[in-house]
Amino acid sequence: MIYNLADGFHNLTLTEAPIPQLESTEVLVKVHAVSLQYRDLIVAKSQYPMPQKENVVPCSDMAGEIIALGAEVKGWSIGDRVSSNFATAHIFGDATDEVKATSLGAPVDGVLTEYKVLPAHALVRVPEHLNYEEASTLPCAALTAYNALMGPKPLKGGDTVLVQGTGGVSIFGLQLAVASGATVIATSSSDAKLEVAKKLGAAHIINYTKVPDWDQEVLKITNGRGVDHIIEVGGPGTLMKSVNAIRCGGSIGVLGFVAGLADISMLPVQVIVKTIVLHGILVGSRAQFEDMNRLISAVKLKPVVDKVFSFEEAREAYEYQASQKHVGKVVIKVSKD
Repeated sequence: MIYNLADGFHNLTLTEAPIPQLESTEVLVKVHAVSLQYRDLIVAKSQYPMPQKENVVPCSDMAGEIIALGAEVKGWSIGDRVSSNFATAHIFGDATDEVKATSLGAPVDGVLTEYKVLPAHALVRVPEHLNYEEASTLPCAALTAYNALMGPKPLKGGDTVLVQGTGGVSIFGLQLAVASGATVIATSSSDAKLEVAKKLGAAHIINYTKVPDWDQEVLKITNGRGVDHIIEVGGPGTLMKSVNAIRCGGSIGVLGFVAGLADISMLPVQVIVKTIVLHGILVGSRAQFEDMNRLISAVKLKPVVDKVFSFEEAREAYEYQASQKHVGKVVIKVSKD
């Protein structure tokens, strides 16, 4: 069984489809779990700012089990637990137009299906301490956060990191930063969500509905210095406050636009004056995924899974993702066993 998407997630349709024949360098994966992202919502609304095919099989993030191997596949065995990289051709280095064209769940069919054929070179082993639901959260949200923190100015112990909100990327950013010895400041509009962030290791929390000038609060917390890294998910709506909250020479990983539009006409001036590194993030490479998984395995990091839905409840999972009630990740359990 396979889901197709057309004109909004309320029109998700579950249909039967044949399993394609394997090419010599491909594997067949039995999908056990799929996690959702904000991207899946805008793909459903046909608002994704990159190409997407009609009636696409949605979603990019899964964990599953290899059940068949192409004749030339080396290094993998039947039964291996795996995830796929977000863009199947992004092995290492920078993304290119050709690499971006292999991104699952938009330009090519995604993983909200019982079985998925994938190129063997796209696969990454699942950390042993994670179950399938937890592992399904890693390919996009976790790797995006890791790339934001380990980019041109890699995170180091003792740095201070600001994460915006408590969605999937931000929660992973918090966890990965704490695991690397950083001090984390978390923002949210919900005190309850901030308490979760605190339990995960956030040293400081800011409710931005109660403290709308949260950038000034960040400067107060850091004694006027500013933070070393910001995971910027708001886009234009929060970017100028992030620029104010970052230290001179600090790094802002720009990876979302959930806060809407705002005037950023002074951005070039501030970037120059504060010598800021603005780093656009489009998930990451398989090599970065493997590096991240070594860190996750070393510290036994456990992804925050807010709620798990059955395969037949995919629409409800999308609705819950859209409600923004979650902390961490929303997961669809595909396999019954």
